[in-house]
Amino acid sequence: MPNRYTFQRRLPYLLLAPSVIVLLALILYPLGFALRNSFWFWNLQTSPMPLYHSGFDNFRMVLQVTPFSVALKNTVLLAVLGAFAQFWFGMGIALLLHTHLRGTGLFRALLIMPTTLAPVVAGFLFRYLLEPKGGVLIWLLEGIGFPVPPQGFLGNAGTALITIGVVDTWQWTPFFAIVLYAGLLSISEEIKEAAMVDGASPWRVFWSISLPLLRPIAAFLVMIRFMQLFNSFDLVYVLTSGGPGTSSRTLSFNLYLEGLVNYNIGMAAAMTWLVVIIVSVIINLYLFFVYRKREW
Repeated sequence: MPNRYTFQRRLPYLLLAPSVIVLLALILYPLGFALRNSFWFWNLQTSPMPLYHSGFDNFRMVLQVTPFSVALKNTVLLAVLGAFAQFWFGMGIALLLHTHLRGTGLFRALLIMPTTLAPVVAGFLFRYLLEPKGGVLIWLLEGIGFPVPPQGFLGNAGTALITIGVVDTWQWTPFFAIVLYAGLLSISEEIKEAAMVDGASPWRVFWSISLPLLRPIAAFLVMIRFMQLFNSFDLVYVLTSGGPGTSSRTLSFNLYLEGLVNYNIGMAAAMTWLVVIIVSVIINLYLFFVYRKREW
């Protein structure tokens, strides 16, 4: 009997063990590979194997030779502003859906369509829509008198990164809207009705009841999208290739250039670990400030 009881207690762990082992292998091996090679000079254009131990030279080269600081600034701006905009636009759409207007079912079905597109497809779609000499969106904007740069939005250093953020927001705001709408449906109507009986306005009900109850969902969504935006590559590659100049260069595009264009594996490995450290610090600070109060 004790043996059977012990086996039953251990059975869930035994069933989970293969998945955990595979997951750890998929995470730890690449990170270990990158960590080891970040201290070696290894360029596939000169040798198929690492040539010599270089210490921290790869990290120094990443910071001094590559536009790492510019890419970091662009990446943080894209991730922070993108996640912020997508959350609030998504919240607005979710509140609109929650009013139970006519045609809400059809609107929900149409709403999810941008999210089903691959980022590369969305990038090519907007690349043609924003073509300076024939793009439909450019034609419409010029028709209403909106100032369009001569090089187009993607060819202008001041608007390229913003345009990437707008395209990403168009694609992923519906994801926020659908999830937040489901969260709103889970909130008891009795709580809101009681607040309105006590004289609370709809805005006060949203700000003091709905938003705090949605906080766990919202915090998780924002964290996931922030990490995805921090690793943005598809849209950057298709829309601007990091240009003009380095105005829309991101950390992921830097990694692509060093590892798959210049074949500098040592510098790409060092850059990978710098990105891992930066993301880990930002996410841990975010979790600390968001989850330090457990009353909700």
